[in-house]
Amino acid sequence: MNIIEELIWRGAINQQTDEQGLIEEIEQHPITLYCGVDPTGNSMHIGHLIPFMILKRFQLQGHHPVVVIGGATGSIGDPSGRTSERTLQTKEVVKENARRLTEQMQHIFGDDFTILNNYDWTHDLSLLDFLRDIGKHFNVNTMLAKDVVASRLEHGISFTEFTYQILQSMDFHHLYKDHHVQLQIGGADQWGNITAGLDYIRRVEGPEAKAFGLTIPLMLKADGTKFGKSAGNAIWLDPEQTSPYEFYQFWLNQQDDDVVKFLKYFTFLTPEEIENLAKEIEERPHLRLAQKRLAEEITRFVHSQAALEEAQTITEALFTGDIQSLTVGQIEQGFKNMPQATTDHQAHNLAVWLVDTGIVSSRRQAREFINNGAITINGQKYTDVDFEINPEIAIGQKYYVVRRGKKNYTLVTINE
Repeated sequence: MNIIEELIWRGAINQQTDEQGLIEEIEQHPITLYCGVDPTGNSMHIGHLIPFMILKRFQLQGHHPVVVIGGATGSIGDPSGRTSERTLQTKEVVKENARRLTEQMQHIFGDDFTILNNYDWTHDLSLLDFLRDIGKHFNVNTMLAKDVVASRLEHGISFTEFTYQILQSMDFHHLYKDHHVQLQIGGADQWGNITAGLDYIRRVEGPEAKAFGLTIPLMLKADGTKFGKSAGNAIWLDPEQTSPYEFYQFWLNQQDDDVVKFLKYFTFLTPEEIENLAKEIEERPHLRLAQKRLAEEITRFVHSQAALEEAQTITEALFTGDIQSLTVGQIEQGFKNMPQATTDHQAHNLAVWLVDTGIVSSRRQAREFINNGAITINGQKYTDVDFEINPEIAIGQKYYVVRRGKKNYTLVTINE
C-alpha cells in the first residue's frame, strides 16, 4: 500500500483536499511537506506529536519534511480550539520556546529535514505592505465562515487572532514558492487555516498549483475523554517535565480498548505486527503484551534506547521491591509523583520516625506494621521496633524509599 493508504488504515487522516491528486504526485516523485508548531510553550506534549509522526512516516519513505516554528504566529495566537483570547507572550519567551522546540524536532527527525522559523520572512513586512499585497487576497466573509473563526464569534475574537489564518496562509505560500512544499499537515482544528492557505496559493500562483492539505482526527480515548491528559497534566516530550519513566508508564497503563489505536498512531510497526498484538489482547490480555510494545516503541522514539532501558529498570525495581539497585536519578524519576516526606541527618528510632514523617498515624500503628513485617525501607524489610534509622542506609545518603504494606510508597528526602 502507498503511504496515503497506510495512513487511512491507521485511522490517521481526518480530511484531505485532493486524495487522488496527492497520491499521483507522491507516486511520481518525492515531495516536500510541512507541519508547524507555535512556540506558545517550551515543549510539545503527545497530542502535538501526532501530525509530526505522520511527517516522520513520509520522511521514512523518502519524502522531505519541513518543520516551521511559529516565531511570528506564536506571537499572535492561534484561535483554533479556543473560546477566549490567548495571553500574548513576550518576544524573549517566544524565542526561548522556539529554541527548545527546535531541539525536540532535531531529535525526532535527525539531520535529513529542514527547520524554519516564520519570523524570518514576516518581521520586515510593513503594515501597509501586508494590507495592500496580502490582505487584498482574503475575503472577510470567507474568513468568517471558517470554523476556526465562526466558533469564536459568539464570545468575540480580536483582530489580532482573526488575522492568524492570513499569517498561516502566508507561510504555506512562502514554503510552496521558495522551498517547493506541496503538502501541509495539521490537526483537525487546522482545516480552515490550511484551506485558506491553499486558496491564497492558487490566487497568487494560479489555479493549477499543485498544493494539498491533510488533517489528522481529534484523538479521543474509548471512553470519549481527551487523549494525552493524565491527572489533569499533559504528557510532555521534555524529560524534565515528564520523565522517561512517567512517559513509559503512561503508555504501559493504556486500556485494552485504546491500545491498538495507539499502536497504529504512535509506532512504526507493520500492519501484520499490530494485528498480531491485537490477537494477543483478545487471547491473553493479562500479559499486556500490546501495552508493553507500545510503551517500548514510543519511549524509544521520543527519548532514546538508554532512556527506555532506564524506565524499564525503574519499573522492574518497583515491581519486585529491589529498590536498593536504583540510582539517585532513577529514584527521583520513579518517585516524582508519589507521596513525599522529609527528615534530617540524625539517627531516629524507627517507630518514632515513621510517625514523625507521616507514614503512619501513631506509634501503636508503627509497632504493628514493624512487627508484622509490613515496613520495607530501600528494599530491606525491618522487623525490629528499636531499630535506629540513619543516613548510612539511605540511597546516595539522600533518600529513604519506604513501603508500607504491598503498595503504599513514600519517598523520604534527607534535608540538605
